[in-house]
Amino acid sequence: MSGIESAIAYIFSIQGILLVVCGTVLGITVGAVPGLTGAMLIALTLPLTFSMDPVAAFILLISMYVGAVSGGLITATLLRMPGTPASIMTTLDGYPMAKGGKPGRALGLGITASFVGGLISWVFLISLSAPIARYSTKLGPFDFFSLVLMALVLIASVGGKSMSRSFFSAACGVFASLPGVDKATGALRLTLGFEELNGGLKLLPVLIGMFAISQIISDISRINEKIEVIPVKKRGDMLFKLRDWKNQAVNMIRSSMIGTWIGILPGIGANIGSVTAYSAAKSFADPEEKEKFGKGSEVAVVAAESANNATIGGALIPLISLGIPGSVIDAILLGALLVHGLQPGPLLFQQNPTMVYTIMGTLFVANVFMFLFMIFAVKYLARLATIPRGLLMPVILVFCIIGSFALATRMFDVWTMLLFGLLGFAFERLKIPLAPFVIGFVLAPVAEENLLTGLMASNGSYLPLITRPVSLVFVMISVTLLLVPVYKRFRSKP
Repeated sequence: MSGIESAIAYIFSIQGILLVVCGTVLGITVGAVPGLTGAMLIALTLPLTFSMDPVAAFILLISMYVGAVSGGLITATLLRMPGTPASIMTTLDGYPMAKGGKPGRALGLGITASFVGGLISWVFLISLSAPIARYSTKLGPFDFFSLVLMALVLIASVGGKSMSRSFFSAACGVFASLPGVDKATGALRLTLGFEELNGGLKLLPVLIGMFAISQIISDISRINEKIEVIPVKKRGDMLFKLRDWKNQAVNMIRSSMIGTWIGILPGIGANIGSVTAYSAAKSFADPEEKEKFGKGSEVAVVAAESANNATIGGALIPLISLGIPGSVIDAILLGALLVHGLQPGPLLFQQNPTMVYTIMGTLFVANVFMFLFMIFAVKYLARLATIPRGLLMPVILVFCIIGSFALATRMFDVWTMLLFGLLGFAFERLKIPLAPFVIGFVLAPVAEENLLTGLMASNGSYLPLITRPVSLVFVMISVTLLLVPVYKRFRSKP
């Protein structure tokens, strides 16, 4: 049986359908509750998948990914509180529409746009992943090192408002990956006398700490905040009519393609994709429509939601073809592949094609189910936002502790989780982005391993970094990404 046939059999089995339904509903639910994020959900779920078949585990995790990004539009529209960072742009126009008496219309536009964006990015995923993976088998260790270097620079230069803060965050992530065994000498480094650090810091406690614990600490500070929800009365307003498809088709396709390509860029994320698509939609809009942006523009809602869902398929392309995560959630999925004994990147296509096609198939099925479920259940999902934080936080904290402890049944990982939770909270308060930290933590070992392999093959020479054409291109892009913002900053000064 081929990989495609096996994947279809897995996804459309009773277990597979139940996992898609469970994962998508959980993702939408978490996305609809302000303060809870998809990264938190998937990080907490990962320990529960240890005993599962890897394919079943990824059906669940990918479904959660789709649901979490989609669910954020509900609270963004009805409460002016983005359930996820990806829905920030939706609040600018979705909430004014809801406040103006059209909550169903705003939600219908967002849900349909999310569905279309997900499908268009899925087409790119199935079209580009295999060719990129085949080509990447021709790359040498220096090429891969330069690629990772470019990814890290790209994250720092584009992934945040402050380039210096992004670089600092990425550098902290790289430093956190250093404790353990030195791959060059085999000696221990930076273990500070702790035997538990001989194998390095584990990914899961770091992720749970940075995204779950830091969020819990932040939510405790506003635990008594009252929330008012705009009610959704007419479900009929949510359905697209033929006129809507005609008016919004170009906008949806353009925004979805922008979201997909932004998603492919490592570490950028759905929020940048939606901002870029929102700006593009405003640029192409006629003067009358431009005046509506920020006041309840249907074009703006469609652009933002098409793009943020399209980043999911885009971000999965470098993950499964190169082993480089395109977003924070993809960094967690990369860890999930490693935990289940799978090697992400081009070898995944050769060694476990069923997993590759399962990821692709699940993305499609989860998007279809997400659309149907949100259309029929959105009236009730909005009420989730009124659940008191005082009830949610203790439950989430218990799951955080259990998830970290279950990794290796040791308290050291729980203390690690708490430490990085405090660090993540401090980063948030100082407006230091978390994404560069996580991507730096995940990619630094990959960069180190490829650099050492290349140096061994070249007798210690660094020249192949600039003599190999592919490596030279990546290095030049990295240098350009570093210099252009600096040049713009100096040029803008009087």
